[in-house]
Parts: sequence; C-alpha cells; structure tokens
Amino acid sequence: MLNSGLRRVRRPAFRRLDVKMRTAAKARDGLFRLLMIQCAHIMHPNKIAKWILGPSLIIVFGLCCQTAMCLGEAADGERGMVATVHREATAAGLRAMKEGGNAIDAAVSAGLTLGVVDGFNSGIGGGCFLVIYLANGSVVAIDGRETAPLAASRNMYLRAGKADVRLSQTGPLAAAVPGALAAYQYAVDHYGKLPFQQQLLPAAQIAEDGFLIDAGYAARLKEAAQGLNKFAAAREIFLRADGTRKRAGDLLKQPDLATTYRAIAGRGVDWFYQGPFARTTAEWMRKNGGLLNETDFARYTVTRREPIETTYRGFKIIGFPPPSSGGVHVAQILNILENFDLKAMGAGSAEVIHVIAEAMKLAFADRAYWLGDPDFAKVPRGLLSKEYAANLARQIDRNRARQVAGHNTPERATEDVFTKHTTHFSSADAEGNWVACTATINTTFGSKVVIPGTGVVLNNQMDDFSVQPGVANYFGLMGAEANAIAPGKRPLSSMSPTVVLREGLPVLSLGAAGGPTIISQTLLTIINMIDFRMDLEQALAQPRFHHQWSPDTLVVEKGVGEPVRRELSKRGHKLKVVNSLGATQAVAQRPGGKGFVGAHDPRLKGQAEGW
Repeated sequence: MLNSGLRRVRRPAFRRLDVKMRTAAKARDGLFRLLMIQCAHIMHPNKIAKWILGPSLIIVFGLCCQTAMCLGEAADGERGMVATVHREATAAGLRAMKEGGNAIDAAVSAGLTLGVVDGFNSGIGGGCFLVIYLANGSVVAIDGRETAPLAASRNMYLRAGKADVRLSQTGPLAAAVPGALAAYQYAVDHYGKLPFQQQLLPAAQIAEDGFLIDAGYAARLKEAAQGLNKFAAAREIFLRADGTRKRAGDLLKQPDLATTYRAIAGRGVDWFYQGPFARTTAEWMRKNGGLLNETDFARYTVTRREPIETTYRGFKIIGFPPPSSGGVHVAQILNILENFDLKAMGAGSAEVIHVIAEAMKLAFADRAYWLGDPDFAKVPRGLLSKEYAANLARQIDRNRARQVAGHNTPERATEDVFTKHTTHFSSADAEGNWVACTATINTTFGSKVVIPGTGVVLNNQMDDFSVQPGVANYFGLMGAEANAIAPGKRPLSSMSPTVVLREGLPVLSLGAAGGPTIISQTLLTIINMIDFRMDLEQALAQPRFHHQWSPDTLVVEKGVGEPVRRELSKRGHKLKVVNSLGATQAVAQRPGGKGFVGAHDPRLKGQAEGW
C-alpha cells in the first residue's frame, strides 16, 4: 500500500492489500468500468449539488454504480510525472521535462495549456497558488491570487442597501486583476530551466489549430451559455453562428488567444500587465461599467509567502497560507482529527464520517470569521496550534451532531498573526522537485467576459469576497470583516495545493478543484492514505463528503451507502446526497522510493502520465 511507502521512502517495497481483498476489488472495479462504458454520462450539477460543487468542478460523472467509485487509471514513471484534468495539458508538461525542463517547467506548461483546453476552469485571466518543494530541500509558496481593483469598495455591490450577487458573479464588476500569468513567469524564471517563451508557444499552437470539444466541455458550455451570450467576444468564440452553444465533437478554435500567447512570448508579460492587453481591458471596462484600469494591471505583483507546516501522525503537511483558507484548515482539521483513532473506526463508517464532519464544521466556522488577506486582516496563527485543535476536539460528541454557533478564538488571536507581504495539477521530477498548483477563474467561464481581440476569459473572483455581512457567495460560504472588499486586496480562497513529506522527503503532491470542497477533498485523500493505508488510486476513488458549517448540511456522495447514511441521520446530520464531489489530481512516490505514481480523479476524464 502507498502508505507503507509513505512510512519510509527508502523501503524497497510497500505492504499490499490482502490478496483476497485485492482480487475482489479488481473484479468489482472491472464490473464498474464496464457499467461506466455502457451508461456513464456527463451530468450537470443538479439543484441539490450546485451550491456546493460550484463551477471549479471540472467534469461530473453520473455513475450507474452508486455503492463505490471506479478506480481511475494510475500512471508510473521513473524520471517524472504529471497529473492534470486534460491529456493535452499532461502531454505539455511531460514534453517540457523531456526537453530539459524540470517539474516547475512541467507545471507551468500544463497550466498554460489548460488555459486553452480547459478554459472554463482556469487561464491567464485568473489566478493560482503554487507550492514548490525544491530539490535542495527548500519550500516556496507563490501567490498569484487576483487582486481587487483600486476603485473597488466594500459596498460596490449594494443596490438599495442589499447585495446584488449577480454583479459579483457575471459581467465587468465581477473581475479582479489576474495573477496566474505573473505567477507562472515568476516560477519559471526563478526555479525552472526552460525559457518562459518555450512554455507559451505550444499552447498557442493548440489554440490556433483548435481541439475537439468533449462531453465535459460541452456540459460546461450548456451551463454558461446564457451568460456567455451577453458578451460579444465570448459569444463569437464559444457559441455557434446561430447563437446556439457549441456541442461535443465541434472544433473549438481560439485565434485571438493564440495571438495573445504569442505576443506574451515575444514581448514578455509586460505586454499583458503594462502594455496592449492592460490598455485594451481598461478601455473595454470604461465603456461597460467596469473598474479595472491600466494602473491596476501595472501595480500587480506576485507575492512570496511562508508555507504553512503542520504534522499528522509522523508526516509533515505543507500547505498554502492566507489568503488561502485551504492550507490553514486542512492543517487545522488534521490537528483536530489527530486526537481520534480514525483507523479503529473504519474507513467509510458512519462513525468516521461523523467525526470528520464535526471537525470540518469547527474549522469552517473559524474560516468564516478569521480568514482573509493577511495584508489587510489579522489572521491568527493560533488556528494551527495543536493545543487549540485539542480544545476543539473535546467539543466533538462522537455520537451526536452538534450545532456550532460560531467561531472559536485561539490564544493571542490578534497578536500572533500571519505576516504581511480551480483546476489542480501536480508534477514531480527525478531531481527531487515537486509542484502542487491550483489555478482558477472561479465559476464556469468566470465573469463570462472575454476582452475583445484577446481571447482571454476574465475571472469573477470578486465574488470570493464577503460582499455583505450575512450574504453567502456562489458556493454558499459566509464571510466577515476579515474578507471584506478593499482596493488591492486578495479575496479568500479555498485552493489547497499541498505537499506531504516523510522523513524530510516529499512523498505526495495533491490538490483539488470544486470550490470549498477543495479543502475536504484534499483532507480526505491524506486521511485515506495515511490512516487507512490506501494506495493513490483507492484514496481518490473513495466516496467523499463535505461540511462547511453554513449551511448546516452534510453533503455526501451516493457512494456513501444507504446504511451509513441512515446512521448519520440518526446522529442528527442533515444530509444532501449528490452524484459526485470535486476533482483531485495527485502524484506520489512509487513503492520502494524510486520513481512516481500519478493518478487523476476517477470522477473526470483527466490523465496522469510519467516517463
């Protein structure tokens, strides 16, 4: 099992599952794969799931088999590994390594390609976080999160005293200053081996030549068609000439995006932040009631942050600090759960789901109150304290769901604070570099705005701020003063790129897409591998669940069996059952400590590949 490899990287072999269990699992998974071929189809988020899945979800599969999730295909490689949600992006990452690049080059190549072939999720019109473990043992956290325009104000979405969230989710007022491009260049210039131009041009060629829309992309177009139709440049790219949406099998060409990529390759990122792109965007915004202007772009800077570190049952967990809430709360929840013997409760049992869900509630209540951009708000480092976590653990009733009234307060909450300063893909190379990167434009096709002549889809990350006290964002998340809108501020994010170490060496790189479920997905993958000794494929295939405090609802996948759901209801949980939660990509150390295993989430058509 993978966890045996995690226990000691240099051990020659993993302990595997019991042979009988393995044989039964193979037979079961073979049957489920057959069923998927016959009846799986791309599902649109249903009304029950939509608020929780959010558009950062890449593809949702409706499975005929409801009691378990089929295993995704794992990949094996000696010299490097890339795992993304699209084969073209994975191929781009591997090509970068084969041309002399390292894991950082691979991640950036993959990210830029995803901006072409998976543009409803991420792109240079959005932002990203990167956690990089370097071969020399140092760890870097690169913050490419978007920033609010300088003309933004805390009441900018209020109309007649009430927040109009349509304005923060669609159209010119929804967009923040993109940061992904600057972050990618920073990563390559400081830690890569290849020229940044070399990462841009292959992606530009794909944009020019076009690619065939698959069922997942078509489903996202159906979801966003009404919004895209409001903006001429978006309509021209993503809809047919008669105004109907493009379908699976249609060729999607993006010549303007190809031109933009080539202009950046030829003239550098200044073309984007201080040149024609910034001027074109500002001009369009002035004509259409937006706030972004040339100064906003010119002032944008990438921020280096100190990574978050905690331990969990002997492993070191490295995550992203605020304005990511993901790193803080993955660590906080793990610290709480370290006070319970999850292994003894049993994987997938009602007891283990109950305890983890109660820990999630406590962390998300803290998130709503404390978390924000540390340049503007005092975010307590005490949220990561083992003692604070132990106090929270004592609040959990192992038999009954309890109502969490609100946040708790760690010691020295206003004194010991973090210092000032959604697709996921992972990569690793034989030199010892590991990358976890999560990128997003927020909801499906972001703000739906494409700046004419550029092909760039702008994000709608302004919706990640707390637009008004008591008003939830698209994902149902509540916020407080710490995440209020302010000029130049970075909105709170759930993105959780994570690297796991054992004995000082990396053994796992992972992260997820899916709004606030990113946190729970990352958490559950770590628990499945460390506590329940699952290998990477099994860990990603387990039924998922999520609780974010508000609303007071435990969301579970259908794979959580009916007997377990009945027991959870008896314990006082209000359940919502959904087909699928999120999308996780991960790379792990191969059994024996040499080489890599990569896996994509079985809930989507991703690809992991090594060499």
